[in-house]
Amino acid sequence: MADSLQDLSQAMLDAARKAGADSADAIAVSGRSLSIEVLHGTLEHAERAEGVDIGLRVMIGQRQACVSSSDINPETIAEMAERAVAMAREAPEDNSIGLADPGQLARDFDVQALELADPSGEPLPAALEADALTAEAAALAVKGVSQVQGASAGYSSNAIHLAATNGFSAGYSRTGRSTSCVAISGEGLKMERDYYGESRVFQADLPAADWIGTMAGERAVARIGPRKPPTGAYPVLFDERVSSSLISHILGAINGSSIVRGSSWLRDALGQQILPRGMALTEDPLRKRISGSRPFDAEGLPVAKRLLIDDGILTGWTLDLATGRRLNLPSTGNATRGTSAPPSPSAGNIELTPGRHSRDDLIRDMGTGLLVTSMIGSSINPTTGDYSRGASGYWVENGEITHPVNECTIAGNLRDMLMTLTAANDARRHMVHVVPSLLVQGLTIAGA
Repeated sequence: MADSLQDLSQAMLDAARKAGADSADAIAVSGRSLSIEVLHGTLEHAERAEGVDIGLRVMIGQRQACVSSSDINPETIAEMAERAVAMAREAPEDNSIGLADPGQLARDFDVQALELADPSGEPLPAALEADALTAEAAALAVKGVSQVQGASAGYSSNAIHLAATNGFSAGYSRTGRSTSCVAISGEGLKMERDYYGESRVFQADLPAADWIGTMAGERAVARIGPRKPPTGAYPVLFDERVSSSLISHILGAINGSSIVRGSSWLRDALGQQILPRGMALTEDPLRKRISGSRPFDAEGLPVAKRLLIDDGILTGWTLDLATGRRLNLPSTGNATRGTSAPPSPSAGNIELTPGRHSRDDLIRDMGTGLLVTSMIGSSINPTTGDYSRGASGYWVENGEITHPVNECTIAGNLRDMLMTLTAANDARRHMVHVVPSLLVQGLTIAGA
């Protein structure tokens, strides 16, 4: 398939030149996926998808347009190019658009070293069904679980090829394997639900299905009998399963698109301290067997490990070529792209400096407060950083978990919140966002 994707990309570039484009880039993506869902010990749903999508971006002077299709016939490609060129001629001028200079392009990357594609091949549907059934049975075996809402297992395999008239042409493949389960405890109006799921690039790295189901069941049972917490200012511990959301707000605020628009609560924070001293936030797109890794970015630029925050100090923005040009800065190699839109900046694999203590240590030391394990809704002001989210989890009294809580809201300001962070040491290394549980001081909790 890789050869045909390369051929498709080149065919789009040839068609763009023939239609009158000054320059162009093309992306071809193939994918196949298989998912199995079970319920009550029987097959509930099975789905297989397979296809190829193509995208073309053409430039005429400082004008650009993008088109995409799932039809790969030569006639369609020629029509795509003609339509894109016609659209570009009518588009407004933008001095930030343009391909990378040939000297900027990635050249010495090693796709195989990243181990993004499992060579063991696609699993049989029966193997996926067996995993889903095992997870469901394990969840039901947990005392207190009344039913399982569903269990599923899936596999995906994708390949991508990017080519441009500046001479870049390269591609890579990636795979994914997952198992998940949703368990319910209690009866009637007192039912509580929780889940657990895992995914890996290599199937051999995926945890056992019975362990995944057991985790889902134990989480659901632990939520029995929730109450509303008291209203007031308390410390809040964001469990590892939700703590990365706090760091995601940083990533959004330092994204070049937000900085260019002036809509970021960190727009004036470059070179300033935004996390406690000793904390660093690192991006590393070259981690092995991680779904967020890649050998080059969506504009063909090299990628590398870099510090976003060093010793608590914000060191830079996340940029592609266009946002970099608008800010008079070089791209950081963070362009991402689908088939239907031009590149845009985005951070991938990130890691926050872990702490020296466990999550249990932080619970013990926080005294009285809230341990958050799930959140719903979001009211985040992207300009001011004002933060408000619905939350549920567990109430902590005198350093011990006493009961589950729900139907509450936590609120604060991200600039203030982040400066009080204390990190645990429980981050999971296989995640795209390697972020441990995070203790935040003095948030406002609205409950009973």
